[in-house]
Amino acid sequence: MAEGIATLGRPELADHLRGVAAGDPDALRRLYEAQSSRLFGIALAILRDRDAAADALQTGFLRIANRANQFDPARGEAAAWLGAIVRHAALDLARARGRETPTDDPSLGDAPVEPEALDRIAAEQEGARLRDCLALLDARNRQGIVLAFVHGLSHAQIAARLEEPLGTVKAWIRRGLSRLRTCLA
Repeated sequence: MAEGIATLGRPELADHLRGVAAGDPDALRRLYEAQSSRLFGIALAILRDRDAAADALQTGFLRIANRANQFDPARGEAAAWLGAIVRHAALDLARARGRETPTDDPSLGDAPVEPEALDRIAAEQEGARLRDCLALLDARNRQGIVLAFVHGLSHAQIAARLEEPLGTVKAWIRRGLSRLRTCLA
């Protein structure tokens, strides 16, 4: 599956999404082959459970199949759109399961999972670029984004945690995301 990620460029992802929106099952298969490994990694990072991550991936692809017509390349890249859908599916599943804190303690049945080498290298490169861009943001923008997208908190939860008005928190996150898009472009 890692080969699919390396050989499938971003324009092809958008083409596949258009095919999925048109009802082409081959487009959905190609999209799955190209992105399932990366998207599974997103779900696994959130859920820390392979079975639950597989469930979130399946739910995510069902949502992708049903919502492919909503993808707008003018608003962002296909890979980011796909990642957001699977991320939300994983967060929904995590909320449904309740708050669990994995310990990485094998005696408790928790075990850290290592991604494949190619996936790890790609993630490290993308992660380094993202960290560099995050470092350029104002501390409030960065904190809001991290709480929302890494810790999975809602805007209301972030506002309560930071003891700031909800509108202020939303503005921080919106401005931070805009600056991140510009930096990552």
